[in-house]
Amino acid sequence: MPETERASVRTFQHSEGLRAVLDRIGDAEPHAWRLDGEVASLMVYAARRYAALARKHGLDPWEAAAFAFEAMRTASARRADDPWAIVTRAVQITCIAEERARGLLCSVHQARRPRYSVFHDAERFSDRENALVDYHPAFRVEAPDAGASAETAAVESAMEDAIALFALVGWPADTARGGVEYVCARLADASSRPAAFELLRRDHTACALLDVPQTAWRAMLRALLGCPDPAQASTAAGRGILLRLLVGESLESLLHDDRVLAGLLDNVPCRRP
Repeated sequence: MPETERASVRTFQHSEGLRAVLDRIGDAEPHAWRLDGEVASLMVYAARRYAALARKHGLDPWEAAAFAFEAMRTASARRADDPWAIVTRAVQITCIAEERARGLLCSVHQARRPRYSVFHDAERFSDRENALVDYHPAFRVEAPDAGASAETAAVESAMEDAIALFALVGWPADTARGGVEYVCARLADASSRPAAFELLRRDHTACALLDVPQTAWRAMLRALLGCPDPAQASTAAGRGILLRLLVGESLESLLHDDRVLAGLLDNVPCRRP
């Protein structure tokens, strides 16, 4: 390996060295990632760094390097205390999602969501010892539970209204949808809203995936889940917009809540080139 390439690798091994490279490329012209001479060396190092992780999930090292490339382009990686930690976590999550997507025969986007990832990998009936007739009850059409269907419809309606509220005050549509779906997925597994709030408040992975600063992420949590202070549990600020929508409050009513709107308007995440 040439001496210049060895020096680059040594620089990339440290988070501050990676930050320096990302800052330099991020502040350069829009095509800097394609034209900068150090990018190729950085990607070679990323492929080597994540080779074992890629093989663990049945992927090629260069696929892991591509995931790392996408993570490095986010502003959160540049701002993180440890850029390599953010990149590594993003690569790990994407590798897991890629593996699950292949097994579930679905998109990577769906494989990231708990409502799909909880299922086992797809199987062929011909791969099992039992005959197809043994599985006949599984194909029986059951009458849907009207109560469960109504509850599911109410939750989905509340989520869509919450997404619309964020979009109306200026949040990017994809950030709003991704954030609301991420919070709702974690909320379904939590024992309570305050517990979900505390868990999500420390979830740095969400900031990396959504590419939003911590201040915007906390503002989103306060708006969706409400203030976790027990003294405010019965107030509008303590309930959060998801619960308020579920109990019948309208989107129009929320748009007249100055406290909710001020918190979201003051923390609209900025789009970076």
